[in-house]
Amino acid sequence: MIIERRMTRNPVTATPDMSISEASTLMKQEKVHRLPVLDKDKKLVGLITEKDILYASPSPASSLSIHEMAYLLSKLTVKKLMSKNVVTITKDTTVEEAARMMVDQDLSCLPVLEGDKLIGIVSKSDMFKILLELFGARHFGIRVSFIVEDKPGTIARISQALSEQNIDIITFGTFMGTDPTNAICTIKVQGASISKVVEIIKPFVSQLLDVREV
Repeated sequence: MIIERRMTRNPVTATPDMSISEASTLMKQEKVHRLPVLDKDKKLVGLITEKDILYASPSPASSLSIHEMAYLLSKLTVKKLMSKNVVTITKDTTVEEAARMMVDQDLSCLPVLEGDKLIGIVSKSDMFKILLELFGARHFGIRVSFIVEDKPGTIARISQALSEQNIDIITFGTFMGTDPTNAICTIKVQGASISKVVEIIKPFVSQLLDVREV
């Protein structure tokens, strides 16, 4: 899947000359945690986050009054605090590549560009939603985790065995195993009892790890 299908389109944005207090208010109103910053030509020039604003805000232990704090923040502009070297992706970037970039570079989001134009943004929350989809978390079914030998055709044989019994596979995920010779699989199915699913899968697996109705 490519990121275009799961990104947040037309994200809320800030301008470099917007005050920090205005940016903070905008985030609260729109229920977002970050704002891409666009210049007068609508080009991406930075990114401002809640964390940036928090670090710039006076400490609660400050002797300044609330009005004095508000005044200081109203004079501080987004361009003074925003991150300028923003890592971006295109709409054709795969979901897994975007996730890898976010993990490897410790990024909370990735603005999506088409040429110089900002067309979307993908955040950690978006990635969690994708994870829910991959695991079929919003679908009722039998969820089974097991270890199989890492050999060509193993997953195909399990899928075929389930299909022959008219059992519907909702999701099928594979993960790194306990060593290079095996893989851990998690599958969710509908259309059979727990005992029936286990009976079908058991001949193909090295070890059943978890079976439950969810």
